[in-house]
Amino acid sequence: MPGLSFAKALVAGVALLCSAAPVAVRAEESRAPVLLISIDGLRPGDVLEADKRGLKIPNLRRFLAEGSYATSVTGNLPTVTYPSHTTLITGVAPARHGIVGNTTFDPTQINYGGWFWFADDITAPTLWDAAKAAGHTTGNIHWPVSVGVSSLTWNMPQIWRSGHADDRKMLKALATPGLYAALEHDCGPYADGIDEGVEADENRAKFAVRLIETKKPGFLTVYLAALDHEEHLFGPGSAQANAVLERLDAAVGKMAAAELAAHPDATVALVSDHGFVATETEINLFRPFIDAGLIKLNADGKVASWDAMPWPSGGSIAIVLARPDDAALGGMVGSLLEKLAADPQARIAKIATRAEIAQMGGNPQASFYVDLKPGALAGSFDAQAPLAKPSRYKGMHGYFPTLPEMRSTFLIMGKGVAQARNLGEIDMRAIAPTLAARMGAPLPKAEAAPLKITD
Repeated sequence: MPGLSFAKALVAGVALLCSAAPVAVRAEESRAPVLLISIDGLRPGDVLEADKRGLKIPNLRRFLAEGSYATSVTGNLPTVTYPSHTTLITGVAPARHGIVGNTTFDPTQINYGGWFWFADDITAPTLWDAAKAAGHTTGNIHWPVSVGVSSLTWNMPQIWRSGHADDRKMLKALATPGLYAALEHDCGPYADGIDEGVEADENRAKFAVRLIETKKPGFLTVYLAALDHEEHLFGPGSAQANAVLERLDAAVGKMAAAELAAHPDATVALVSDHGFVATETEINLFRPFIDAGLIKLNADGKVASWDAMPWPSGGSIAIVLARPDDAALGGMVGSLLEKLAADPQARIAKIATRAEIAQMGGNPQASFYVDLKPGALAGSFDAQAPLAKPSRYKGMHGYFPTLPEMRSTFLIMGKGVAQARNLGEIDMRAIAPTLAARMGAPLPKAEAAPLKITD
């Protein structure tokens, strides 16, 4: 069936990425505190080629001279925020940590666009767990999938629903008791969870600095969303995105300075979850599934029943079957996808089968996974939209991790970290065990060995 299998070279490459056997990780002698900062959507070239791109980011560039860095990080299937951040915190692929997309599978649209907010959905040990077990106190500001993390000493989790004022009450109730009020007393009002603007990130960075100053957590995670937000709206490398990155660089500088003042022996790590490509077309894969009778609608145009359902993830789309072992249903869906792959309007680059998804460590609920061509992105459910239309966004991620533009960033510095060391291209799963080793906190379920960042 044309389009339903990868070239052998592609399969071999991604097999190395996500299907390796678990690696036993031995902790180093050090028990250094660790500050882990994520800038969502930070492309490695924005740091490595900052001068060429006209970017003034001295704090990020400092890592290149004073620490070690990857030229690129090969990530997950799919290359979207929540699965990637959970790999960064566990060292395992989505099939094993359970966070297989940003949004939960919701074929009848009853969860109002709900995301994977809750740590109960994580099925692998985290760095928060390892740090606590090693005797460190732990903190978090806005990291994805952090609601209800039992191993966090101080937690300001990421969650939102509508942007209504009640969202703040919900967050206050879900944060560590007393923490929200104490930090707001010192820093002023906390940013709404739904707010992804740069002012909101600067606000969260201010809260992180105050948390460092007052609590001195041994391991702290901080997530910044604004660069990703601008790249979606205006495109990667746009003037708007670059201006936001320069402001986030200043925020990173403040957090690093606070951490090193509190812990002179600290390790500071800077990561991102994925890269970006420019986009112009939105693909509504729901349309052909409705037309084929695989999705049935009620009189209101909502899903009444389904046999096969697309599950969008930015530049790729998981296909879930209501009866995964139904050979006839699988054949029908496969034939539909084959037909679509032959249609230039559908912008399909590749279609992975269940076996190939497993090799990439992707969503085990998916029987097929569609990778769109760069420039196209997956639209959300719309019973009226055509197969293809102009995109709402000028930038997207979520494509298969073999796409070079999906590579992400890793920078690390601190006492004992080799200076100006180029680590080359690394596997995202190696980051968590590397940080665990810095904290003297074994992470035995990690699927990659720690990186050599010391002399």
